[in-house]
Amino acid sequence: MPSAKNTIWERFLAPLIRPLIDEPGLKRFYESVDWETEADRFRQPNLEYPEYYSSQNFHGVKGGYLNPGASVSYDPVTQYVLPPNETWIRQGLVDRIGGKPRRILDLGCGTGSTTVLLKQAFPEAEVIGLDLSPYMLFMGDRKAKQAGLRIQWRHGNAENTGFPNASFDVVTASLLFHETPPAVSKTILQESFRLLVPGGQVLILDGNQKTLRHTEWLTEIFEEPYIKAYAEGNVDAWMGAAGFEAVETQEHWWVNQISRGIKPIPGVETNPTKPFYQQAGNNISPDNDDLPGIPAPAFENS
Repeated sequence: MPSAKNTIWERFLAPLIRPLIDEPGLKRFYESVDWETEADRFRQPNLEYPEYYSSQNFHGVKGGYLNPGASVSYDPVTQYVLPPNETWIRQGLVDRIGGKPRRILDLGCGTGSTTVLLKQAFPEAEVIGLDLSPYMLFMGDRKAKQAGLRIQWRHGNAENTGFPNASFDVVTASLLFHETPPAVSKTILQESFRLLVPGGQVLILDGNQKTLRHTEWLTEIFEEPYIKAYAEGNVDAWMGAAGFEAVETQEHWWVNQISRGIKPIPGVETNPTKPFYQQAGNNISPDNDDLPGIPAPAFENS
């Protein structure tokens, strides 16, 4: 993973982690893939990349996630930089989902690590992963197929997904907000509110803002252009401003946090312990696929 030479990562952590990674194997895999052909299976040619995304290097990789090399190096590195265990960290978000959702959207899904866990936890649900990088989507699709899972992958912008109103029971985002300016994170939450059915849940897994504010070296390990601004923010406040109720953030293994909010049901007091179909009475139930006023999204198979 090409990195800036003066980062804490390159000076201190890379020498420890690199021996644990099969870099020759990763290079062989990278060279075996026709990246543009594979990316074209997911790429939306008219999609405009936002400036904050296309103009920055992420994790020291030139071109960020629009460089196919970033999609190859992401998983091998991330498994060592999410203590104590990457799967435990991501599973914490999945475990906080109430009820049995039927439609789940994972925003900024990257290589699909959380998306796969969502499908494994809710095998009957329609699960969609959305990301701005077609290369990351290729890796997510490959991962899902290896696990024997049917997941839909969409090339798109989490700020403006293009899905109809009230299309999803649950919207998630893992390790996305520290890689977006706070104004973008707030817009993503507004879009999540629009996409959710009344009583639907949004869950955000990311760095612990309190810890990051008081542990400055954590914000300087990698080349993360927006992490300091994220650390100074407050996801709870952003959720409240977007319209969510019963907002709560819990510390998750000290370095991370999981935030959860519920889209209120008009005329019904929000109950954070019950999913939407248990709050809304007989009109919305887990066994009723014809939800009044909730259009079933027309998804294409990739």
